[in-house]
Amino acid sequence: MKIVVFSDSHGAVSNMEDVIRREHPELVLHLGDLCRDIEEIQRRFPQQTIQNVCGNCDGFTETPDQRILRVEGKRILMMHGHRYNVKLTYASAAYAAREAEADILLFGHTHIPYCEQVDGLWMLNPGSCGGRGATYGVISLENGEVMCYTVGIAPER
Repeated sequence: MKIVVFSDSHGAVSNMEDVIRREHPELVLHLGDLCRDIEEIQRRFPQQTIQNVCGNCDGFTETPDQRILRVEGKRILMMHGHRYNVKLTYASAAYAAREAEADILLFGHTHIPYCEQVDGLWMLNPGSCGGRGATYGVISLENGEVMCYTVGIAPER
């Protein structure tokens, strides 16, 4: 199963649309900032399975700021990360993921891509899918194995 992960789109709907057309994911995850962007993606791709959480720039919304998914037998903790001070350290977010018995921690907020497996926990920040240096994340789940990585988005011409 291929999962595409976006965060901090801040209006970069066309970048997300291009990535979804290119990657053909089974699942799209959005980690906040801005929920309205992923709502637009859902309108453009009505058959696409999408889950999201809100971020610090989303204002009042009924979208949760944290979500746990079970996908292909793996537990995924989704968050934007602002409530865990991820701009300073990933320690609190990682602790929350371990408390939730997650296999994968997804967070954004920093706009800096990060992907590493630490003591059995995959931690993925897809960066920001908008602006210069735009990036997104990919999770591959096959035969009980997890592989995560980040990908750069070519600038629009």
